Amino acid sequence: MKKIATLLAALMLMTAAFSGCGDAGTSSSSAAGSESSAVSESSVSEASSAASESSSSSEASSEETAAGDYGEFTTIEEGKLIMSTNAQFPPYEMVADGEGFNGTGFEGIDVEIASAIADKLGLELQIDDMEFDSALLAVQNNTADVMLAGLSYSEERDEVVDFTDSYATGVQVVIVKDGSDVTMDNLGEKMIGTQRGTTGYIYASDTPENGGYGEDHVLAYDNGATAVQALMNDQIDAVIIDEAPAKEFVAANEGLTILPGNWVEEQYCAAVDEGNTALQNAINTALNELIDDGTVDEIIAKYISAE
Repeated sequence: MKKIATLLAALMLMTAAFSGCGDAGTSSSSAAGSESSAVSESSVSEASSAASESSSSSEASSEETAAGDYGEFTTIEEGKLIMSTNAQFPPYEMVADGEGFNGTGFEGIDVEIASAIADKLGLELQIDDMEFDSALLAVQNNTADVMLAGLSYSEERDEVVDFTDSYATGVQVVIVKDGSDVTMDNLGEKMIGTQRGTTGYIYASDTPENGGYGEDHVLAYDNGATAVQALMNDQIDAVIIDEAPAKEFVAANEGLTILPGNWVEEQYCAAVDEGNTALQNAINTALNELIDDGTVDEIIAKYISAE
């Protein structure tokens, strides 16, 4: 608009100038007027074209901004978001009996949240199932884009991966056999089973000075189910594990119970390779949209009752 106004002002001055020169004769004045008209039409047409181009450019810029809500990022395989997990952690990730959620072969809270994030980013979700500590290494070694596996934040892990914002609060509890003399106070005197690579193992195996029980009192298993089986076989005295899977294991195995109280509370997050800020930011943006619109709460409520 400014460009058109400037051109019109210039044309007015030119017209005035030509009119002044035209006092010598009518033919000169007419010719100048005709020339001025031609210049005016040409200039207005050019200005209109420029304004149209500017408008089109503005619209394109707007479309690019809308399409770039999640920023520029890359994934290991174009068009895919590869998620590493340990699918033996119900109700967060489990191997499905059939096709699973959206044909992934898996189901659970993390599976549905990851699927929703992938949809927002315009990617196809691929889930790779492996041992828990291998799932963390997969992100570090760039064979997976992101890890979701009931993964809780810890300072130790934060040194090798970058965490997203939290999407759920995890509570760890202690499973024992019915009639056991194990309590929260005497755990340090017992033999405890945990899943290898989890914060349960990290915290429990730490030194007593740091609040742990020492490595001599903790055995690591490939997954929670194996640890629970060891408890039922009297090979250990207790299992430290997250509350949600603990309830699943207790419900499925007669003779087990959960000690009163929480052993520890922590935040569940996803993780990407350290320094992959672009992907971390994209996932955070999508994740927070899912939290704000209630999708994450709906997914969690689908698998965990409010009781």
